[in-house]
Amino acid sequence: MVMIFVNLPVADLERSKAFYTALGAEVVAEFTDENASCLKWDENVFFMVLAADYFATFTDQPVVMPGTGAQSITALSRDSREQVERARQTVLDNGGSENKPPVDHGVMYVVSMADPDGHIIEFTWMSDEAPQPAAPDGFNHQHPDANDAFTDAEAEGWPARE
Repeated sequence: MVMIFVNLPVADLERSKAFYTALGAEVVAEFTDENASCLKWDENVFFMVLAADYFATFTDQPVVMPGTGAQSITALSRDSREQVERARQTVLDNGGSENKPPVDHGVMYVVSMADPDGHIIEFTWMSDEAPQPAAPDGFNHQHPDANDAFTDAEAEGWPARE
């Protein structure tokens, strides 16, 4: 089993906890104190929001706060376009902002937002008709008669593979 822990330096730990719980993450009390809070999205995905000075103890590199530039973009899927729009509105209602305007590809819908510290978080929805990523060479997870996802995507106007 793979678990993902995204570690984010923040200026105000309580503000970040309130922001992410409003979006649906839950605080894991066993891993939360005055320096950090563990926020659970599901059984395998967690955000660790860390006071910036505490975050600095995990690296010898300078801590770059998001207001000075983009460090990463974390994308979380949602089950419908409506859920993506609700997440967008929740971000705006809880001190976040829009990073870029929404992008609608028909089979995929993405909103790019920023939390109160400026960390970029995207919410995405893909329809069942969206192209699926290809399996590694030598591995066929699709039915032998299935269409090639890249060919289908190219036919729909998505960028050609390299």
